[in-house]
Amino acid sequence: MATGIATKFSRRSFLRTSSLAGGGMLIGFNLFTACKDTVKMPADISQLNYNDFNAFIKISDEGMVTLFSPNPEIGQGVKTSMPMLIAEELDVPWEHVNVVQGVLDTKNYQRQVAGGSQSIRFGWTPLRETGALAKQMLINAAAARWGVQASECTASQGVITNAKGETLGYGDVVNDAAKLEAERAAQVAANAENTDAEVEKEEIILKDPKDFKIIGQDIGNVDIDEIITGKPLYGMDYKAEGMVYASVVRPPSFGQQLESFDDAEAKAVPGVLDVIRIGDKGWSLLTKEQRNWTVKLGETDKVVVIAKNTWAAMQGKKAIKATWGEGTPLESTANHDKELLALLNATEFNTLRKDGDVEKAFKQADKIIERTYESPFLPHSCMEPMNFFADVTDSKIHLVGPIQTPESSAEAVAEMLGRDLDEVHCEMTRMGGGFGRRLYSDFVLEAAEISDAIRKPVKMVSSREDDMTTGVYRPAIKYRIKASIKDGQLTGYQLKEAAVGGNMYGLIPNFFPAGALENYQVDVASFNSNITTGAWRAPYTNFLSYAEQSFLDEIAEAMEVDAVQMRLDLLQKVKGTTDERIQYSAERMEDVINLVVEKSGYRTPKPGVFQGFSAYYCHNTHVAEVADVVMENNQPVVKKVTVAVDCGIVVNRLGALNQIEGGVVDGVGHAMYSNFSFENGAPKSKNYDAYRLIRMREAPEVETHFVENTLSPTGLGEPTLPPAGAAVSNALRKATGKRIYRQPFINDLMDTEIIG
Repeated sequence: MATGIATKFSRRSFLRTSSLAGGGMLIGFNLFTACKDTVKMPADISQLNYNDFNAFIKISDEGMVTLFSPNPEIGQGVKTSMPMLIAEELDVPWEHVNVVQGVLDTKNYQRQVAGGSQSIRFGWTPLRETGALAKQMLINAAAARWGVQASECTASQGVITNAKGETLGYGDVVNDAAKLEAERAAQVAANAENTDAEVEKEEIILKDPKDFKIIGQDIGNVDIDEIITGKPLYGMDYKAEGMVYASVVRPPSFGQQLESFDDAEAKAVPGVLDVIRIGDKGWSLLTKEQRNWTVKLGETDKVVVIAKNTWAAMQGKKAIKATWGEGTPLESTANHDKELLALLNATEFNTLRKDGDVEKAFKQADKIIERTYESPFLPHSCMEPMNFFADVTDSKIHLVGPIQTPESSAEAVAEMLGRDLDEVHCEMTRMGGGFGRRLYSDFVLEAAEISDAIRKPVKMVSSREDDMTTGVYRPAIKYRIKASIKDGQLTGYQLKEAAVGGNMYGLIPNFFPAGALENYQVDVASFNSNITTGAWRAPYTNFLSYAEQSFLDEIAEAMEVDAVQMRLDLLQKVKGTTDERIQYSAERMEDVINLVVEKSGYRTPKPGVFQGFSAYYCHNTHVAEVADVVMENNQPVVKKVTVAVDCGIVVNRLGALNQIEGGVVDGVGHAMYSNFSFENGAPKSKNYDAYRLIRMREAPEVETHFVENTLSPTGLGEPTLPPAGAAVSNALRKATGKRIYRQPFINDLMDTEIIG
């Protein structure tokens, strides 16, 4: 057996097995917490109770393997990459693997969430252990048949080999393995009074990375055939017998309340079945944590059109004549700007980190640089609008749809309807985009409340306009950064944040340059708003990276030093730190900086190419980027972005490249073009005719380079977005001579006719 990491398992708390009807074996693994001792494995896979186990391996007597993927698939590729971890240690050919989306397990599973680029990081060891133990069970069965020690056998590509060179396929011994496990379970039961009985312990060896056959390869998305042929995968595709469709009339402005409505014309629309009013359920009864995840979008009455199909529901919705009253003052972007500036100029702040004395450093400085950076609200722009299926009956609540937080959503539905959580069964579909929007379960609660009212299975479907005008937004934020220079050295650094809707998604006080300066301070302030704000791809850092990395370049310019070398010099001061608050690695950051400088030709740019640099750490991953800008028709054009990434071991290189390139293009596009504003509480943009996204012809080439190491993998869904805007901004400075202090950059670079 390959040498690697040795792990000892307590089988009683880790797995259950059973023979399958018709042959084969089902292995139920509990990845993070103990399985219930009383649970019995079903004899048929169709009888699986997902509340008893949270991961399964089904091995047929033909040697084919079915793996159940537990986390929501949002396009980040975990439905492919997480089963790869199991298959690697199970040691089966990837072409023998079939992947099935698991459902929510609220009792045993931890962090069944898509968010924060954490799925692979948290699953790295447990999922590999799952595959390794399954392989050992098969080896044990083969060894028993041969009458040899299991240590004399090895397994590779679904085939077990003994010292004589004899072989057996996994399918040949899978039924023997099931019987052996049943006998082992009986032995454990006989020793139940001794939980440390040796019969229950087994040492499993995880592979050394040099022996990986699947991890590190280019593996295609397991859903790709269904995606390109249009087979049902997404929430929009889901159908159930007797299902009706619902379209919700929500307040046109944030802060308004429903007073009355006329539904006569709506009921006359062909296909419309009914019009109801919702809002009497207990959204206000949700816990503080649940309310954070469901937002304030449910705290008003709404009108719902029930119909036979989506078209009829949406046409009926347009025919509703509703009267809305102003519950609270209606807000506009101009007022937000004034409020944010007032906060920046105020003296009261919540200090998140304070090292040394920045005020003293400022007083003693030879030179002070102070700049203010501004970002707008942004919608999430998911390709698949919000939708969800709910079927509420007296005995159960069946939920199906695209949600990043299935567990908290199920809990919120149970709380709202006053039901036991055990009655809620939640299935996850593939998601057509999320970017943080589907962390919030307001649309799930709407579907459940509607179904509870009409006692029919219903799918709530939003339109593009609904998503853009009645959703959750990246908060508008202003950053003010101040630095002091004394005797040619950077001596002080203060970062202030003023945010709409609170600082829940604001600053990270322990990222670079924290720890590199003796005098360093981070302060935050915020004001409440009717406009619902929340996580947007790479929360905390999506705009902060641009502000700080642009500012660092400006400091270097004022000090007349090389911007890259200045960062490297600051990192030297962090090496060997004992400050446990620091979250980034100076060494790993240095590695990505040196790699991107080398690969991009940053020191020797080609004639006519203006290069901008940035480096950032977020979501446990270190990234450095160089953007190439050229002038065409007297206008700057982003041609290429070179990226260096240290994300530890790359699990699926093809999937990793997709995530990196998508993050860069997303970061460049929103920094360059996207803007969103409000007038009297209502969004001024309702669809893409008035909201600018990057176009295909504007997407830059992305060249990616990995720092190769054998460290445990970290996130990739978000880390390449934050540095992209800064790299472009610093390149634009060289190309145009302009410093840009607000997003989108296009406002300061081009007129509407040129970019239209």
